[in-house]
Amino acid sequence: MKNNNLENRTILISGASIAGPALAYWLSRYGFKPTIVERAPAPRSGGNAIDIRGGSRAVAERMGIMPAVQRGRTNQRGMSFVDSSNRPQATMGVELFGGEGLVSEFEILRGDLVQILYEATRDTTEYIFHDTITSLSESDEGVQVTFEKGQPRTFDLVLGADGLHSTVRQLSFGAESAFIRHLGYYVSIFTAANHLQLDRWQLVYNMPGKLAGMYTAHQNSEVKAMFFFASPPLQYDRQNSGEQKKILARVFAGEGWEIPRLLKAMDEAPDFYFDSISLIQMERWSKGRIALVGDAGYCPSPLSGQGTNLALVGAYVLAGELAAASGDYQTAFARYEEEMRGYVEKNQKAAADGGKWFLPPTQSMIWLRNLNMRMLPYLPWKGLIARAIQKQTAITLKDYTDAQACPL
Repeated sequence: MKNNNLENRTILISGASIAGPALAYWLSRYGFKPTIVERAPAPRSGGNAIDIRGGSRAVAERMGIMPAVQRGRTNQRGMSFVDSSNRPQATMGVELFGGEGLVSEFEILRGDLVQILYEATRDTTEYIFHDTITSLSESDEGVQVTFEKGQPRTFDLVLGADGLHSTVRQLSFGAESAFIRHLGYYVSIFTAANHLQLDRWQLVYNMPGKLAGMYTAHQNSEVKAMFFFASPPLQYDRQNSGEQKKILARVFAGEGWEIPRLLKAMDEAPDFYFDSISLIQMERWSKGRIALVGDAGYCPSPLSGQGTNLALVGAYVLAGELAAASGDYQTAFARYEEEMRGYVEKNQKAAADGGKWFLPPTQSMIWLRNLNMRMLPYLPWKGLIARAIQKQTAITLKDYTDAQACPL
């Protein structure tokens, strides 16, 4: 049965990507009344391929969405690091680390997972699209919220699940500059035609301090083009995709491989994405009646490959602790931080250490990385690497079944 004695039932969640809907799923299951506000006019499509592994797979199984995740898998067979003529310099199949390595057995496009989570919550959660929070004012009665378009409302709690550039974090905790740690790289991802007719495969081409690549999506009907490059912090308008495209075109101008063709496709891409590769590091993820989850509070950056993992696990733990504390947010927020802090720090460290492997700064280091990759299948300690990957994503999840959960 749902707990009819819950305190602080009404909860506003900012962000309808992954952490937000996952949080809403668990909150509604425990008897809370979640509302999600999202700046986009609909659930966000596009984005990179993401892995469901370790703690996030356990959470997805408890949510009952793993059958949908399995149906939506990219089914990638492997990847190749190639030279400018597309000759493989190193190749890795999905089986190398038992489906838990760079190529994952349970890999799904971010937009597809967003849609799965939306479908799992649309009947139990109030969604407000095409709007955003403009102010938060806390009192003993709750949090008074104003919106860019909608009428002001009051909620018992506000939870920020609104990503690296979180509005809730900025309004409640202070300027982004106090919490963001730029790792020295930028990333861009967008959809393009599968002009090489790749079959469930990924290609990666390195230049010193730069990377371009593509991998198939949606039954090989298209590819996701990806670009990474090393750079100090850049000044640009985050709302101006045209300006961002000019930056990318300038950085990769004159480069070979398939880059000219992909850059040409960039102008027509419906899902162009560009951002810094950064961590969010905070001493506290909560302040009064307001808390952060996922990238908003502890973004591990794309270099970690663990953003989805932390989002799903963080949402599960935060909702579970609120239910276990019967809505006592002070107790719940403190326990949430205790449960998640070590896990977050472990995954953020992996990101900070991984940039030079992924984007070697010199041609000789690219050659050495590729040599190591070619040797990897024959190394006797590759099992140790697999176990290290599994350890990074593993977490012992509490069972919140007794926290007045309502059966689905």
